Amino acid sequence: MKKLLFPLPVFGLFTLWPNLSYANDLDLIQNNLNTIWIVAAAGLVFFMQAGFALLEAGSSRAKNSVNVMMKNYTDVCIGSIAFWAIGYGLMFGMNSTGFFGENHFFIKLTEDVDLGFVLFQTMFAATAATICSGALAERTQFRGYIIASIIIIGFIYPVFGSWVWGGAHGGTPWLAQMGFVDFAGSTVVHSIGAWCALAGIMIVGSRTGRFDPNTGEAREIPGHNLTLVALGGFILWLGWFGFNGGSTLAGDESVGPILLNTHLAATAGAGAIILRSTFGNPPLLLSDTVNGSLAGLVGITAGCASMEPLYALITGFVSGWVYLFAKSLMLQFKLDDVVNAVAVHGFAGAWGTLAAGLFYMGDMFNEQRILVQCLGITVAFLWAFLLSFLTYGIVSLFIGLRTDSLHEQRGLDATEHAEIGYPEFHEHATYTANYQNTESTIQLGKTG
Repeated sequence: MKKLLFPLPVFGLFTLWPNLSYANDLDLIQNNLNTIWIVAAAGLVFFMQAGFALLEAGSSRAKNSVNVMMKNYTDVCIGSIAFWAIGYGLMFGMNSTGFFGENHFFIKLTEDVDLGFVLFQTMFAATAATICSGALAERTQFRGYIIASIIIIGFIYPVFGSWVWGGAHGGTPWLAQMGFVDFAGSTVVHSIGAWCALAGIMIVGSRTGRFDPNTGEAREIPGHNLTLVALGGFILWLGWFGFNGGSTLAGDESVGPILLNTHLAATAGAGAIILRSTFGNPPLLLSDTVNGSLAGLVGITAGCASMEPLYALITGFVSGWVYLFAKSLMLQFKLDDVVNAVAVHGFAGAWGTLAAGLFYMGDMFNEQRILVQCLGITVAFLWAFLLSFLTYGIVSLFIGLRTDSLHEQRGLDATEHAEIGYPEFHEHATYTANYQNTESTIQLGKTG
């Protein structure tokens, strides 16, 4: 018995002490887990830039592959600075009016700001701008494109974002106050980027030879590498787990259902393309199948946290059909979108935002919520399209947006960057291309 007298008081103190700080320890652990998850998700969303770059480069001709890669690469570099300096403050700063943030510009380490959250949102901003690069590929000047991207990332995207997601540092955004549902950005990110791209397409015009000058019939201009397109699609699919899952801003059990809904919608989007070709006449195209899955991912992004899996499947399936319809509609209006970004991100994003209201778990088909969703979709289109149309128009007028026709024929790799992505393709072509705004030249092909 004497052996038990000493351990008992010690054991009692040992068990009492953890109970006093148990809640604090759990909060600390959860906060650390949240930070780790958000930063990891930011890495996945950043990796989506590689997916966009591969898909867009593969969908373009070989002579423009370097140019496409450069636009994607530079979107991240320049866009991140613009968002850190201006965009974050406009989007998430104190939002007393409900329309834009008023502080936290040029963020400092000493400010009361979650820097992991800043990093995560910076990746979202870069995604919105990158949607434009593929749509405007093969005929857009690099300098004019980058200037427009800075305006999109620094102003157009964050101001609308503040109407839905703003108020992180105080205030209530007006669309969110009405009950607008867009969990991870079907409209805030994807449709905004797509409507900006649509305006750019109208300003810059179609690629030379894309439409028959007599009949107006669309001519196919195939991309040079469908393997890159498929690889880009896989990478984007993976990155979407960070895109949607990271939007929980918490590393907890809520992530699982969101990722399941995300995956199911992607498979259903591709399934719609496969079903259409299996039971219809059109051939089963890899490019359409990849875009169908991406349309499903875009569509589920708004409602991934508020839908049952069955309705996520339906949302993705319909997104695939919406993509096919929108792709055909764009061609009817002679709008040349190299990667069909407007169809994937704009139209499927609008449908997904509507679906988030239709299939809201526990309160489906609520007319009031559906009306609010329609309002948000409409406002997003008007805001992004009109401002970006003005932006691209001014850039085109004063700086230049459409590349010279001779440069378009030679390829923007040589004329814009003095580099060739596939030198062996030019083995039998001999000509000299002027490097824009300099006196230097680059010689392509054999000279002997």
